[in-house]
Order: sequence, then C-alpha cells, then structure tokens
Amino acid sequence: MDGYDMTLSPTAMKAVGLDFNPSGDPKVIQVKQLFAEIITIMERVRDDAPDGSSSAMSASRHAAIAITDAETAQMRAVKAITWK
Repeated sequence: MDGYDMTLSPTAMKAVGLDFNPSGDPKVIQVKQLFAEIITIMERVRDDAPDGSSSAMSASRHAAIAITDAETAQMRAVKAITWK
C-alpha cells in the first residue's frame, strides 16, 4: 500500500490475538493477519490526523470506530472458520 510500511503494530497484533490459534487452522492465521493490517493502517490514520481541526477530530473518530469494527469482524470471521 502506498505510503504505509506493513509492519504490524503491537496493539493490532494484540487486538486480533495473532498468537492465539488453538485449532492451528491456517485460515485463522490468514484472517487475523489481514485484520491486523487493517487495524495498523487505521491506527496510523488516527494518529496522523492533525490536531485541532474538526475534520481531523472526525477522521480520528472514524478511524477509531473502524478499528473497533475490524476487531468485531475479525472475531466473527474466526468464529465462522472454526464453527463446528
């Protein structure tokens, strides 16, 4: 992606539980990595928003909501993959 180093942030890895995969399913690892990338990007968008302006506060708020929604979607995706 243009302008972004895809080194995952520690908080994104923790948010998706990247190291937790008791089933050992490779699809779980792939989904968690993809969502960790999304969360990392949104953290950078949130943190790079200039201070003070109302549009920056809106961008920061939308990024924070996107992070929360990505966490939820990741959990649902893992549940779908591992549902027995």
